[in-house]
Amino acid sequence: MIRSFGTSEFLFILEAAKWTILMSVLAFIVGGSGGLLVALARTSNSKVLRWAATVYIQIFQGTPLLIQLFFVYFGLPLLGIKVDVWVALIIGLSLHTSAFLGEIWRGSIQAVPSGQSEAARALGIGYVSLMKDVVLPQAFRIGLPATIGFLVNLIKGTALAALLGVVELTRSGQLMANITFEPLKVYGAVGFLYFIICLPLTYASGRIERRLNAGH
Repeated sequence: MIRSFGTSEFLFILEAAKWTILMSVLAFIVGGSGGLLVALARTSNSKVLRWAATVYIQIFQGTPLLIQLFFVYFGLPLLGIKVDVWVALIIGLSLHTSAFLGEIWRGSIQAVPSGQSEAARALGIGYVSLMKDVVLPQAFRIGLPATIGFLVNLIKGTALAALLGVVELTRSGQLMANITFEPLKVYGAVGFLYFIICLPLTYASGRIERRLNAGH
């Protein structure tokens, strides 16, 4: 029996939106931790670390996110590692996130005036304290707009999870479109929810960027 797209169908899609948000938050947290390590490796004095981090970034920036998710989901079982689809998605999205945030934060770290690092070293401040107390707080402020902008793209990128059968925002829309045969209404609702989720982040990114520009 064909159903019309109504309140209950919209609520089903709205319920699935929480999985999109959860997936994005987890990937951002895990990937952000990895991204910090990548950024530190890219700005280190070790040629080996810089080379390894550069190759890592090039791999994930140079291949489609969907291929990366497929590689994790279908590749790990071939190595004898069986993972749930959710775990595979978080791993894939986190690796993708770490590469992009690592490059964003690398630029932010290098944007901090080098004279401050030199002065800190002259005072005998060690590397850990230098990064924690001097460089990273400033780099975080510089890179915040771009970081938020990437988070918006990450949220939209989670739509690819639908191809692995996870009932998140996009997949729920596919299911409702198949049931109601009203794809315009269904995907209009899906697009609206993506817009509502991303709008505050986009607004915050623009506002922060304007404040930073005004400060110069």
